[in-house]
Order: sequence, then structure tokens, then C-alpha cells
Amino acid sequence: MDKVIGSAKEAVSDVGDGASLAVGGFGLSGVPTTLIDALHEAGVARLHVVSNNCGAMDTGLAVLLAAGRLARVTGSYIGANAEFARQYLAGELEVELIPQGTLAERLRCGGHGIPAFFTPAGVGTQVAEGGMPWRYGPGGTVALASPAKETRRFDDVEYVLERAIRTDFALVRAAVGDRHGNLVFTKSARNFNPLAAMAGRVTVAEVERLVEPGEIDPDHVHLPGVFVQRVVELTPAQAADKKIEFRTVRGRAD
Repeated sequence: MDKVIGSAKEAVSDVGDGASLAVGGFGLSGVPTTLIDALHEAGVARLHVVSNNCGAMDTGLAVLLAAGRLARVTGSYIGANAEFARQYLAGELEVELIPQGTLAERLRCGGHGIPAFFTPAGVGTQVAEGGMPWRYGPGGTVALASPAKETRRFDDVEYVLERAIRTDFALVRAAVGDRHGNLVFTKSARNFNPLAAMAGRVTVAEVERLVEPGEIDPDHVHLPGVFVQRVVELTPAQAADKKIEFRTVRGRAD
């Protein structure tokens, strides 16, 4: 089945207001910026986003965040995103912060049909006991807090029950993809992209290089095409547009 779609705009045309999205990327690596920009241009709003972080600088999910298009974010890292922090503390954005490994496993389980799992991460904290602010109200009051979660002991170790995540759509970026949706990711772009793709009921992948079926060695496939419904081929300019958040190179010695 040829899953290639002619444009990013067409690929996300059925994402409506209030939709839930799992979005790949790790920092600025492997972020599906072209698909996100297409959503921004479409004017979609009140989105519920699941992603490791919410973009940085003026790229990725930061574009939707700055435009006030996000209603809820489930993630594990705010970092230096001042606008994210401002909207959260002002009560404009609902935020569920969870441990990074737990987020990864919740996405993976969503794609594998596992409804929930027990983990030791978060035991003894507000992650398990509840009370973590999800949305603030006027004057710094807590308008909505996280509920307590079930805990259980196995082999004398306490664990907390975490539910899997499934979303309406998933947006991911791959280094290489074929027309059947088989994907290959590069380095840290592989951290969350495969997991986000698994969690989406409809997964859209933007690929830097499109190849024909059979050109990818089966042993090199990081995500099988069964998890991907749509593929968008990036232009050379789009594929080369990769931001650097912090430059750490030294000047040349004379």
C-alpha cells in the first residue's frame, strides 16, 4: 500500500479542534516541524499534546504554544521554554508532568494494546499520591490537581499503576522512510519518535528521504509500517532545516 501523501497540509487536514496528538522529538532533534507548521497554518486549536517537551526557541510545538493553540500538554520537560512556564502558571494551559521513562512506556503500551503497567518511578511523590497541579487558577491557586493512583507491592517493592496513552493522531519525523511507512530514525531522534508513532490511531510521518519498498534492509527498520498511515516526503530545504539550541563549539586556535 502506497501511503505517501502529496503535502503536509493534506496529511493533517482532518486534524480538528480539540484533537489529541502524540508528537515525536527530543529537544530539537527529530521534531516533525513541517507537519506542526501545517497545523499552525490550518488554524487548529484546543489541541491536547503528548510530547517529551513543548518545543524550544521559535520552532516545533513552540509555534502552536505561542499562538495559544494548545489546551493541554502531557510531557516530562519544560526546560528553558519561558512561554510554556508562563502559560502553565497563569492557568492558560493544563499540564501533566510525568517521569520521562514513564512517558515513554505509556506511549509504547498504548501502541501495543497494554492498558496499564506498574512502575516504581514516582512512588512516594505526588506522581503517585496526587495533588500535582495540572491547572492553576487566579492568584496561584490550584484549579485542577492530579488524582491519586493505585499502588501495589510486588516482592516487597511498591509500584504505582500508570495507564497507557492513546491519541487521535501522531506526528513524527524520520531520516528515511519507504512508501509502505517503514521508518528509520537517526541517533536521539529515535528516543520518542517510534513511541509516539505507536500511540497514534492515525500516524503521519514526515521523512527526510523517501525510498522505494525493499530499499531499507529489514534489520535496519526501527518502526514497521503497520504503525504508520501517512508519509510526507520533505523537500531538500525542509530536510536540511535543523535547529541548534546551544552552540558549544570553540573558536579556531591561530
